[in-house]
Amino acid sequence: MNPANLQLEGLLMACAALNRLLVEKGVVSAHEIDTALRRAEARITSDDRFRDEDIRLANRDAMCFPIRFLLLANGDEECAAAGFSEIARQVGLTKQPFNDQR
Repeated sequence: MNPANLQLEGLLMACAALNRLLVEKGVVSAHEIDTALRRAEARITSDDRFRDEDIRLANRDAMCFPIRFLLLANGDEECAAAGFSEIARQVGLTKQPFNDQR
Protein backbone atom coordinates (compact mmCIF):
# COMPACT_ATOMS: atom_id res chain seq x y z
CA MET A 1 0.00 0.00 0.00
CA ASN A 2 1.12 3.51 -0.76
CA PRO A 3 2.59 5.18 2.38
CA ALA A 4 0.61 8.35 1.61
CA ASN A 5 -2.61 6.34 1.93
CA LEU A 6 -1.51 5.11 5.35
CA GLN A 7 -0.72 8.66 6.39
CA LEU A 8 -4.15 9.82 5.26
CA GLU A 9 -5.80 6.98 7.17
CA GLY A 10 -4.03 8.07 10.33
CA LEU A 11 -4.84 11.72 9.73
CA LEU A 12 -8.54 11.02 9.22
CA MET A 13 -8.74 8.88 12.35
CA ALA A 14 -6.94 11.63 14.30
CA CYS A 15 -9.31 14.32 12.98
CA ALA A 16 -12.32 12.20 13.91
CA ALA A 17 -10.94 11.70 17.43
CA LEU A 18 -10.26 15.44 17.81
CA ASN A 19 -13.76 16.28 16.60
CA ARG A 20 -15.27 13.91 19.17
CA LEU A 21 -13.08 15.42 21.90
CA LEU A 22 -14.18 18.96 20.98
CA VAL A 23 -17.81 17.85 21.28
CA GLU A 24 -17.18 16.02 24.58
CA LYS A 25 -15.49 19.13 26.04
CA GLY A 26 -18.37 21.33 24.90
CA VAL A 27 -16.22 23.48 22.63
CA VAL A 28 -18.50 22.81 19.65
CA SER A 29 -21.62 20.76 19.11
CA ALA A 30 -21.85 17.70 16.89
CA HIS A 31 -24.31 19.70 14.80
CA GLU A 32 -21.75 22.49 14.26
CA ILE A 33 -19.12 19.99 13.10
CA ASP A 34 -21.65 18.34 10.81
CA THR A 35 -22.63 21.71 9.34
CA ALA A 36 -19.00 22.73 8.77
CA LEU A 37 -18.21 19.44 7.03
CA ARG A 38 -21.33 19.66 4.85
CA ARG A 39 -20.41 23.21 3.85
CA ALA A 40 -16.92 22.04 2.91
CA GLU A 41 -18.37 19.28 0.75
CA ALA A 42 -20.80 21.72 -0.86
CA ARG A 43 -17.90 24.03 -1.78
CA ILE A 44 -16.09 21.14 -3.45
CA THR A 45 -19.09 19.80 -5.33
CA SER A 46 -20.13 23.23 -6.57
CA ASP A 47 -16.64 24.19 -7.70
CA ASP A 48 -16.71 25.44 -11.30
CA ARG A 49 -13.42 23.81 -12.21
CA PHE A 50 -15.20 20.46 -12.48
CA ARG A 51 -17.05 21.92 -15.42
CA ASP A 52 -14.35 24.23 -16.75
CA GLU A 53 -11.20 22.10 -16.41
CA ASP A 54 -12.68 18.71 -17.27
CA ILE A 55 -11.83 17.19 -13.88
CA ARG A 56 -13.26 13.70 -13.68
CA LEU A 57 -16.09 12.85 -11.33
CA ALA A 58 -13.87 10.23 -9.70
CA ASN A 59 -11.50 13.02 -8.68
CA ARG A 60 -14.38 14.95 -7.15
CA ASP A 61 -15.34 11.82 -5.22
CA ALA A 62 -11.75 11.49 -4.05
CA MET A 63 -11.80 15.07 -2.78
CA CYS A 64 -15.08 14.47 -0.94
CA PHE A 65 -14.02 11.17 0.63
CA PRO A 66 -12.27 12.69 3.71
CA ILE A 67 -15.27 14.90 4.43
CA ARG A 68 -17.72 12.05 4.06
CA PHE A 69 -15.47 9.88 6.22
CA LEU A 70 -15.49 12.46 9.02
CA LEU A 71 -19.24 12.95 8.71
CA LEU A 72 -19.76 9.24 9.28
CA ALA A 73 -17.03 8.88 11.89
CA ASN A 74 -18.54 11.68 13.94
CA GLY A 75 -22.14 10.79 13.20
CA ASP A 76 -22.81 8.09 15.75
CA GLU A 77 -21.11 5.99 18.39
CA GLU A 78 -21.16 2.81 16.29
CA CYS A 79 -19.14 4.44 13.51
CA ALA A 80 -16.92 6.23 16.00
CA ALA A 81 -15.91 2.86 17.45
CA ALA A 82 -15.27 1.35 14.00
CA GLY A 83 -11.89 1.21 12.34
CA PHE A 84 -10.83 2.99 9.19
CA SER A 85 -11.76 0.17 6.82
CA GLU A 86 -15.31 -0.13 8.12
CA ILE A 87 -15.95 3.60 8.01
CA ALA A 88 -14.47 3.81 4.50
CA ARG A 89 -16.76 0.96 3.41
CA GLN A 90 -19.74 2.84 4.82
CA VAL A 91 -18.71 5.95 2.85
CA GLY A 92 -18.89 3.91 -0.33
CA LEU A 93 -22.24 2.36 0.59
CA THR A 94 -23.87 5.68 1.48
CA LYS A 95 -22.45 7.82 -1.34
CA GLN A 96 -25.14 9.61 -3.30
CA PRO A 97 -24.65 10.72 -6.90
CA PHE A 98 -23.95 14.38 -7.51
CA ASN A 99 -26.67 16.48 -9.14
CA ASP A 100 -24.88 16.39 -12.48
CA GLN A 101 -24.66 12.58 -12.40
CA ARG A 102 -28.41 11.94 -12.45
